[in-house]
Amino acid sequence: MTSMALALLLTAQAAPAGSMAALDAEAKRAPPPTATIRYGTDDRRSGELRLPGGRGPFPVVFLVHGGCWSNDMGGMPQLRSLAEAFRRKGAAVWSVTYRRLGDSGAGWPGTFQDVAAAEDRLTMLAKRYPLDLTRVAFVGHSAGAQLAAWAAARPKLPAPWTATIRPRAVAMIDGPAGLAPFVGADAQVCGRPVIAPLMGGTPAQKPAEYRMASGAEHWPLGARQLFVRGELAPFMAPEIAAARASGDPVAVLDPPAPTHFDVVTPSSPNGARVVDWVMREAFGMEAGTQAGAEAARVSR
Repeated sequence: MTSMALALLLTAQAAPAGSMAALDAEAKRAPPPTATIRYGTDDRRSGELRLPGGRGPFPVVFLVHGGCWSNDMGGMPQLRSLAEAFRRKGAAVWSVTYRRLGDSGAGWPGTFQDVAAAEDRLTMLAKRYPLDLTRVAFVGHSAGAQLAAWAAARPKLPAPWTATIRPRAVAMIDGPAGLAPFVGADAQVCGRPVIAPLMGGTPAQKPAEYRMASGAEHWPLGARQLFVRGELAPFMAPEIAAARASGDPVAVLDPPAPTHFDVVTPSSPNGARVVDWVMREAFGMEAGTQAGAEAARVSR
């Protein structure tokens, strides 16, 4: 990865197209959610629910933000425009935040307990809101891709981690599905090591914890696996091969000239492509693309 690409991942200066600053500016213009709901004891353990118009029940996007698993990067507000784009295409969206490095109790197991609790809260929300829990897609960006992949694997995990929701699809948008293979690369991408601090040690020191915390260690999931490749494409290639080898159905989207942030910026052609593609692959919903004439490449 070039130094310029890393700078785009780590800084927000002006607001050129495809930058973090452009994504943040667009997210600030998103309308408020239908409801903001705590699934834990404080705002660090909360989510924003967005419902489309109509009676439902609606398919559900469980949306997990990234930010290098750290509380000084990214966050739930950064994906508000993406959540709104999925809502406009007909999905209910449960976009969640969680304790991250720098927060008390974050890391293993606290961060993963939070994501699990946020996922489990969908069962309660479905009693009040018209959510179809037989049509759920887990979607994560950057570090959130790893957490979304792990949440999708929970039905295969032992208690207390197991879950009853079985997603139709999990979409990893320019981020890893596993943890151990990303050690070393995390310092390059995030500017400092973050995975060993997250897990309380290296893969050699904590092998059981790394296995439990990595969705990629539990393939096949029995769900469609969707990969959107952006600037982190080189790190994703081995996991895509492993997902295919597991026997799960796999689809890969390669938008033209992507950046790490334009793929989750719905006003950009690539962001529009990603939203439409995930809705089609996960739910079979043809929403019509807003993207320009240059086509993205899809492989299976």
